[in-house]
Amino acid sequence: MLEKYQGGCQCGALRYEIIGELGIPSICHCRMCQKAFGSFAAPLVPVPIQNFRWTRGAPSEFRSSEIVARGYCKDCGTPMYLLEDGEPNIEMAMGTFDQAQNLGPLHHQSGVESRVSWCNDLGSLPSQKTTDYRTPEEMIKLKSLQHPDHDTEIWPR
Repeated sequence: MLEKYQGGCQCGALRYEIIGELGIPSICHCRMCQKAFGSFAAPLVPVPIQNFRWTRGAPSEFRSSEIVARGYCKDCGTPMYLLEDGEPNIEMAMGTFDQAQNLGPLHHQSGVESRVSWCNDLGSLPSQKTTDYRTPEEMIKLKSLQHPDHDTEIWPR
């Protein structure tokens, strides 16, 4: 039986489905990925284009170079993918998968010439849960308004 993966953007305007195996997950530190994700790096997983389809909506695109298109949600801004011209895979943003925790571990890093120096120490930083520093009243106010991590027949609810 083939693997099935689903995912989407934060607001739910974009949803996708993947039937089949994924490639090897990695993280890219190049400056284009940093800016596209608004972060220090971009965790990506390659997906054969023929195994991928949009089930809701259509992404907007920005060409970050002559050969690379980056897809995103025009409504909420979620970065969705990187697609290099002529490549057989679409590089999907790992955080957009409904079950992102099942995609790791990361296999390698690329674009390390742009890696920010403090990124090397992330694993040694102290960790805490949100409930460690938020009151129950604050947690109620933080209730997520984003699309749930599963398909819905319609959205918004």
